[in-house]
Amino acid sequence: MSLLSIQDLKVSFATRRGSVEAVRGISLEIRKGEVLGIVGESGSGKSVTSYALMRLLERNGRISGGSLTYGGIDLRQARESTMRDLRGREISMIFQNPRAALNPIRKVGHQIEDVLRRHAKATRSNARSAAIRALEAVRIRDAEARYNAYPFELSGGMCQRVVIAIALACDPKLLIADEPTTGLDITTQKAVMDLIADLIAERGMSAMVITHDLGLAAQYCNRLVVMKDGEIVEEGGPETLFSRPQHAYTRKLVDATPRPGASVRQLLPLDQRSAEPQLPKAETPLLEIRDLTKTYQGRSGPVHAVKGISFEVRKGESVGLVGESGCGKSTTSSMLVRLIDPTSGEILFNGRDLARSPARNFARDADRARIQMVFQDATDSFNPRHTARQSIAEPLARLTNTPKRQRVARVEELADLVGLPRPLLDRFPHQLSGGQKARVGIARAIAVDPQFLILDEPTAALDVSIQAIVLNLLVDLRTKLGISYLFVSHDLHVVRLLCDRVIVMRDGEIVEQGTAASVMETPSHPYTRELLAASPKPPLPAPPERTAAE
Repeated sequence: MSLLSIQDLKVSFATRRGSVEAVRGISLEIRKGEVLGIVGESGSGKSVTSYALMRLLERNGRISGGSLTYGGIDLRQARESTMRDLRGREISMIFQNPRAALNPIRKVGHQIEDVLRRHAKATRSNARSAAIRALEAVRIRDAEARYNAYPFELSGGMCQRVVIAIALACDPKLLIADEPTTGLDITTQKAVMDLIADLIAERGMSAMVITHDLGLAAQYCNRLVVMKDGEIVEEGGPETLFSRPQHAYTRKLVDATPRPGASVRQLLPLDQRSAEPQLPKAETPLLEIRDLTKTYQGRSGPVHAVKGISFEVRKGESVGLVGESGCGKSTTSSMLVRLIDPTSGEILFNGRDLARSPARNFARDADRARIQMVFQDATDSFNPRHTARQSIAEPLARLTNTPKRQRVARVEELADLVGLPRPLLDRFPHQLSGGQKARVGIARAIAVDPQFLILDEPTAALDVSIQAIVLNLLVDLRTKLGISYLFVSHDLHVVRLLCDRVIVMRDGEIVEQGTAASVMETPSHPYTRELLAASPKPPLPAPPERTAAE
């Protein structure tokens, strides 16, 4: 039986340049007990569809056509008072950014109580116990203590569980999960999705899972809908869509999804693929880390963020650094790029111990230009008042003696190298797409000809097709420029594609390291096996059918 029916839905937004149609006449149904996945890239209309369903569109947005029917109720014509009753009690939503969805100055337990008292008719006397049961239902340990915690005191995965607890507190019939695992590490992602799947099954709910991760959608959804430019281009079961996609756009998404056995060139569309690059042979050490340690002084004693790790990166080599949030990856990266000082240990770069130079003085060091970093959040790493041209030119002005006229030419040369159209150089960050900002970040990092580049989750927030382009760009730059990479990521499929060797960290220690093939195919440590088991595994495309002549 159909729980939700959307027929010929159209959503438009009023802008300075006129009306923009974000959803263009889509039709879909969600049956009772079904998990429907909506997949597509940024701007395809996925989230707008869910906001229209909840009647939470921005002021300049309106439903310009079609119908929305939930359990016989016409949501488009329903009064706002009716919608307030339905939200939370019948239809709940898990928003993309859990920290932004939570009130930062209220205890999480009180935020759950708000929903219970509004929709479940809880009283002041029993709301606390009901909120604690809601926290226990999403498997939060020591729920009574967490009841009194503020969002900033919880990890990203824990905040996501609190948001799920709020969404499920009133036993809704339909759950909308909008990119529920964005920014979570691989094991937390699996734990959150397993939790959502278990609760849906236990309570007989229906769900709409919105994501750009096809592997995750294939693993947890009964049926998939593919959206592009506000339209549905294809729908069907996960196995069917992956093995024999009918639409060219679906094929593009499937091909761009990292998977075991694929090469970095195979992520691109057929007409964009070139020969596999001949990567440099890495033999001479460029960077040697010896017994590196970082300890912070916490309220209840010392906190050991990094515990005596040792490894090396050779010239022209790409090394992957993987592990869960809090394992010490970012602290290690910050020490290597000399943003923070280690407590002890050596950072030998071309034989010179950089740890002896304080981080506050390293900006004037001769090796400053040789070690650069591409940051995870491209938007936050740029000055919003600087154009792309100014951002790329800044390290040239600060770290070299390049004359202004030559800097202009160098910026345009870098834009060509990373595939950024020159007209975009005069745009500000908010005028660029995620993929374009990623290219600007890479161009800025390589502007001063570094020998060593730290890549901190550079593709984590990108759509799969843009991710494929950026990964191929990184491979090409490594081939042309001979740069060494430390690729920090929690996506093991991406690490397998880009890296020669892999280092696995847990609780500040290295638990395993070796060639990418040995670590990924025959891991020796239980934690590595746990990470590999948690990684979403999209169905492999079916081999081409043989003809009678063959």
